Amino acid sequence: MRVAFKKQAVVATGALTLVAAALTGCGGSDTKAAPPAPPPPEVGVVTAAPGRADLTTELPGRLEAFRVAQVRARAAGILQKRLFTEGSDVKAGQALFEIDAAPYRATLASAQAQLARAEANLLQAQSLADRYAPLAKTQAVSAQEALAAQASAKQAAADVQAAKAAVQTAQINLGYAAVTSPIAGRIGRALVTEGALVGQGEATPLAVVQQIDKLYVNFTQPAAEVMRLRAALASGQLQRAAGKEAAEVQVVLEDGSLYGAKGRLLFSDLSVDPATGQITLRAELPNPTGQLLPGLYVRVRLAQAEVADGIWLPQQAVARTPQGDTVLVVAEDGSVSARPVKLGPPRTGQSLVLSGLKPGEKVIVDGLQKTRAGGKARPVAWTPPGAAPASAPAAASAASKA
Repeated sequence: MRVAFKKQAVVATGALTLVAAALTGCGGSDTKAAPPAPPPPEVGVVTAAPGRADLTTELPGRLEAFRVAQVRARAAGILQKRLFTEGSDVKAGQALFEIDAAPYRATLASAQAQLARAEANLLQAQSLADRYAPLAKTQAVSAQEALAAQASAKQAAADVQAAKAAVQTAQINLGYAAVTSPIAGRIGRALVTEGALVGQGEATPLAVVQQIDKLYVNFTQPAAEVMRLRAALASGQLQRAAGKEAAEVQVVLEDGSLYGAKGRLLFSDLSVDPATGQITLRAELPNPTGQLLPGLYVRVRLAQAEVADGIWLPQQAVARTPQGDTVLVVAEDGSVSARPVKLGPPRTGQSLVLSGLKPGEKVIVDGLQKTRAGGKARPVAWTPPGAAPASAPAAASAASKA
């Protein structure tokens, strides 16, 4: 019996040893299977740096000639000559067309002859009146005869004035036969050809001259934007643009390039177009080389106000949602949080943050898809596309030495 008991005790002890070994093996397996926590993702950030920023509005507009003159025929007749090159620059008073002037020269000659006759009659009538005046005092002639002589002299003087007016009218009409440019500018194509009968019953259009050494830019702005801007200026959130820049505009051409010369704002309409809800504005733009042409479509950049502590961010840093605009900010401990912001008018590739950010905060620009609010991230300075990183020159120097 003692032998049997010892065998049972040995078996039990072995079983416990096996169980303990198994448990020890399981515990060791669990410790080796747990992977280490992954490092936070790397994201590109920019540091919020407030500064003064102009609130620039970009609006569509059309160019218009500074002055437009329609050249018309004021004398009736056959057009004989065209004296200009189509599309060229002309001066004020330069001859453009010639209309057959023979009838007007004949009319002028006839009027001059009538004037000479009237002057001769005046001379005779005045001489008779002068001779009768002293004779009437001595009753050598009757008072009625003297009075009739004076009336004839006055009538002859009136005939002279009428003849002079007829000569002046004939000279004016003769002058209309030579059609001149009323302004200096660029002339377009001729609207009639030689041999055409013009000015018969109406002033026939002959050509159009446009002054384009400076142009008007007509553009519109939504009335709602104007009201919001005025409210922000009144509340002190924005400041009116200082100096002459408040009335300066820049023109962006159709290909996206910026026109070299700046224009100046002339006026804004006092009423709102009920059909479109727009306010009309006009600016004057210098065009000394004639590069710009009337009717060209452009975009106008207008600096209307400025903000003292605005922050410019790359446009991809701002997430636009129906609930509002937000950015992701990385704290010192690497935690990521969403920050609602208020934006101003955008600029090409950039967004202006008016409120919602503090100076020195790190805003995520690159790697937004790697993290989210409530997570962790490792911030690194963001380099814009196409810009060489700061370490690139050193690396290139090291490579050349190797």
